Amino acid sequence: MSAAILAWSLLAAQIIMGLAMAFAVYRMIAGPRAQDRVLALDAFYVGAMLMLILFGIRIGSAVYFEAALVIGVLGFVGTVALAKFLMRGEVIE
Repeated sequence: MSAAILAWSLLAAQIIMGLAMAFAVYRMIAGPRAQDRVLALDAFYVGAMLMLILFGIRIGSAVYFEAALVIGVLGFVGTVALAKFLMRGEVIE
């Protein structure tokens, strides 16, 4: 019984995360300002990271957790670089 509940919960969470990522892509395309696009990119990489974690739980492999960690670190650095570029117009001083 609990395995079936876990399987259905993982499927529902993956569907919801897929919808969240689709909404983030829409905001990246239709965002009226650059700040909205950067925030949507941030939401998209968080969604991708969580989707990998959910997939790793479903499959039972630890490789997906490491890939999610790499996506999280690179996404954070990218968001900080884009925010600094939008604030000052340059990334490296």
